[in-house]
Amino acid sequence: MNTIHTAGRWENFLLIVKNEVKPALGCTEPVSLALAAATATSFLAGDAQRLEATVSSNLMKNGMGVTIPGTGMTGLPVAAALGALCGDPTCGLEVLKNVTQTDVTEAIRWIAQKQVRIAIDPDCKAVLYARVRVWHGEHHATVTIADDHTNIIRIEQDDRVIFHRDASAQKNLTVNLAAFFQDISLKDILHFARNAAFRDIAFILDAAALNDALSLEGLRHEWGLHIGATLARQRGRELIGDDLLTRILIRSSAASDARMGGAPLPAMSNSGSGNQGIAATMPVVVVAEYTQASQEQLARALMLSHLTAVYIHSKLPTLSALCAASTASMGAAAGMAWLLGGDLKTISMAINSMVGDISGIICDGASNSCAMKVSTGAACAFKAVLMALDNTAVTGREGIVCGDVEDSLNTLCSLACHAMQYTDKQIIAMMMHKPV
Repeated sequence: MNTIHTAGRWENFLLIVKNEVKPALGCTEPVSLALAAATATSFLAGDAQRLEATVSSNLMKNGMGVTIPGTGMTGLPVAAALGALCGDPTCGLEVLKNVTQTDVTEAIRWIAQKQVRIAIDPDCKAVLYARVRVWHGEHHATVTIADDHTNIIRIEQDDRVIFHRDASAQKNLTVNLAAFFQDISLKDILHFARNAAFRDIAFILDAAALNDALSLEGLRHEWGLHIGATLARQRGRELIGDDLLTRILIRSSAASDARMGGAPLPAMSNSGSGNQGIAATMPVVVVAEYTQASQEQLARALMLSHLTAVYIHSKLPTLSALCAASTASMGAAAGMAWLLGGDLKTISMAINSMVGDISGIICDGASNSCAMKVSTGAACAFKAVLMALDNTAVTGREGIVCGDVEDSLNTLCSLACHAMQYTDKQIIAMMMHKPV
C-alpha cells in the first residue's frame, strides 16, 4: 500500500475519532435541545423569559423518558428550560455542566407557568432536528440544529438571519464519514490500531477514565435501574459467579445506570451517544484489567473498539429503530478479541456471530432501560469472542449473516436504513399514545 495514502488515511482516522469520541453530560438528544436553547439565549439582549421549540419525532422519542443530569427529572421541557436559564453554549455536549438547584427550581416554575412549549414538527424530514426560539420581552432569537447533536445550521435574531449553512455540512469535520468509510475495512482499522504511534492515540485513554468513573458512581448509588449495583449484590450472595463475564456486565451496566439515571458526570460518547461510548469502552477496560494489559495495549484496544463502532455507525442513520448500543458492542468485541490474542479472523467471526444474535434489538427511546441493552450487548460481545477464540461462529448460511463480515454489516445496516424506518414510526406512535 502506498505510504502517503496510508499516512493520509491514518490522519483521517485520528480526526474522526477525535470528533466522534468526546465527553457528553446526559443523554445527547435532550442535551442537543439544551444546546440550541443556550445558544439562542446568548443572542438575546437580556435573560430568556420563555421559549418554544419544535423537534423531530426521533429526538422526541429519545427525550421522553431519560433523566436530565442534576435534576432528578425527565423530559425535554426541563432540558430546554435549563439550556435557556444556565446553559453554557461553549461547552457543546456538556452544555448543562453548571446546573444548580436554583436553576432547577426556576426551570420547574417555567414549566408550571407554561413558559416552555415543545412539539414535534410534523413536516420535519431530518432524523435529528431541534429548533428553539427564546424571548426577552418582544425580541427573540432562534437556533436550529440538524443531523448532528451540535450541528448548528441557522441562527436568527428577531427576523434577521445572522448565520446559515447547509444542513448536510458536517460540523468541524473535513471527512464525510459515509464516503470515507466506503473504502475502509475492518482490516484497515485493525492495522491502524495495532501500528499507530502510541503518542498519537494515547488520548483515547480518556474514554477509560471518564466511563470508568461513571461505572464506579453507578455502583456507589442507586442510579436508574441500578442493574450494575444489583448484580454486584447478587454476586455477593453467590447467586452469580465472580468471573470475567460477570465483571463485564456489572461494570458496563453500572456506567449506563449512572448516565441514564442523571448522575452529574460526563460519559465519553461515541457517534453522539454516551451509551454507545460506554458500550465500546467498559468491556474492553475490564478485559484489559484481567489480562494485566499495559496502558499502550489498552489504548490500542480502545482505539480498535471505538473506531470500529464509528465505522459501523457510519452505515446507519444518526437515530433509528436499531439499538446502536448493540453495534457499538461489536466494536468492544473487536477490542476484547485483540486483547485476548485474537486476530482479524477472530474479530470477523465474533462480529458475524453478533449480527446473528442481537440484530433485532429495537431502540424505544433513551431511558433507564438502556442500561439493560448495554449489558446485553456486552454479554453478546464476550460470548461471541469466546466462540471465535474456539474457532466457531455463525456462518454465512444462516439468516442475514454473510460469509464476509463486511457484507454482514452492510446487510444489518441496510435493515436499519430501510425496513426499520417503518418500525421506528410505529415505535414512536406507540410511545406517544400509550396510557401513562
